[in-house]
Amino acid sequence: MFAMAAPCRERGGKGKPNMAEPKATDPFSRDRDIVTASRPVARPLAVIILAAGQGTRMKSSLHKVLHPVAGRAMLLHLLASVAALEPERQVVVVGAGREQVEAAVASTGAVIAVQDQQLGTGHAVAQAHDALAGFAGDVLILYGDVPLVSGATMRAMLDRLNRGDDPRAVVLGFRPDDAAAYGRIIADGQGIIEKMVEFKDASEAERAVTLCNSGLMAVRSTDLFVLLDQIGNDNAAGEYYLPDIIMLPGAPSAVIETDAWEVAGVNSRVELAGVEAMWQARRRVEAMREGATLVAPETVFFAHDTILGRDVVVEPNVVFGPGVRVADGVVIHAFSHLEGASIESGAAVGPYARLRPGAQIGVNAKVGNFVEIKKAVLGEGAKVNHLSYIGDASVGAGANIGAGTITCNYDGFFKYKTEIGAGAFVGSNSALVAPVTIGDGAIVAAGSVVTRNVEADALCLVRPAQEAKPGWAKRFRARMMAKKAAK
Repeated sequence: MFAMAAPCRERGGKGKPNMAEPKATDPFSRDRDIVTASRPVARPLAVIILAAGQGTRMKSSLHKVLHPVAGRAMLLHLLASVAALEPERQVVVVGAGREQVEAAVASTGAVIAVQDQQLGTGHAVAQAHDALAGFAGDVLILYGDVPLVSGATMRAMLDRLNRGDDPRAVVLGFRPDDAAAYGRIIADGQGIIEKMVEFKDASEAERAVTLCNSGLMAVRSTDLFVLLDQIGNDNAAGEYYLPDIIMLPGAPSAVIETDAWEVAGVNSRVELAGVEAMWQARRRVEAMREGATLVAPETVFFAHDTILGRDVVVEPNVVFGPGVRVADGVVIHAFSHLEGASIESGAAVGPYARLRPGAQIGVNAKVGNFVEIKKAVLGEGAKVNHLSYIGDASVGAGANIGAGTITCNYDGFFKYKTEIGAGAFVGSNSALVAPVTIGDGAIVAAGSVVTRNVEADALCLVRPAQEAKPGWAKRFRARMMAKKAAK
């Protein structure tokens, strides 16, 4: 028969953020996902992710599903949640921007199916037919621009599909604060769907129902493509709508519910910012529940993979980029930016510090204000307290790096390493021109430009002798004032 990210009108639109503190059973909880991920799914699983929409409202040359939330593309968020279920097959249905999506999923095991014409979500799902040839099991249908749905919720859909009463499909419903123009699900007390109806076609009584359709669905592979062959496109848009398979004659379908935030979707930069805000708000709550102190939570921003230990203190206006691991008892002072860095217990960072990829901060080490660390190791108790750049370097335990010190690691073509030994002292405003080694216990005098290795326990002094000329300044001023008066 006949893929695309479904338009709002046929998949129920976008859920409004629910910014309340998560419930104990919240699917966002890592602990819950870990527990459910340890239990294998009952039957083989395939996942179809629809990502063929044009994304015109994003006004971007980047494919819509590749826009990041918490430092990771929306599509990759979804695939990471899917991975916990150990699917046998993963299919991403794309249209425009295929090359971008294909490159993004290259390492995930997902395969690409192409929807050349945008003829609705039913048509979109049908494009996965060849990729699922010979597959017998359950199929989850997800949307690449709905990135927050958790592995626990996906598993709950599959569990309901296989509970024993053999529903044709399981639809994921939600109850937004404002149901607005979302498609409605009319169900009985057991969650059996009696009717699914678009808002524009709903009666007043049906519009009063608060249960809405997210568009996410679980269905058996043996049923899916047979059902798709039975739906038509007799509607205003002339499209084949996936939800239409629910109301075909035969076995009933079931609905399970999740919170509105989990099925919030993205069609514009405004909605992207809303989803980011929801993700961040919930991650902050999780961090504090797990033993971190956030002095001003609303000003702290996490990446998808940020790891914080217990008794970590994060002061206001701190940004964590991807790849940051923080051990117990660390203090991150205000206005610091961290990415690709590891920080060991008892260390302190900032304020106004920048840790770039490859920064490794040792136990009880100090990185102070306006210090930048890149691809460098600070040993236990080492200190870089003020206005310094330490790049492509190793700093030994207990070393002290004075204010304004620079490791000159780049000659315009290649990078070179600076090695500073344990207990060394580098005076303020020193330039260490790599490759260079400062031995254990050595002292580099302030203002030195070091171009050769310094042996252990030596004093390195690289600056001209100080000379004073008595009266010179007074005579200079008089001469210049006379010149100025003559003009």
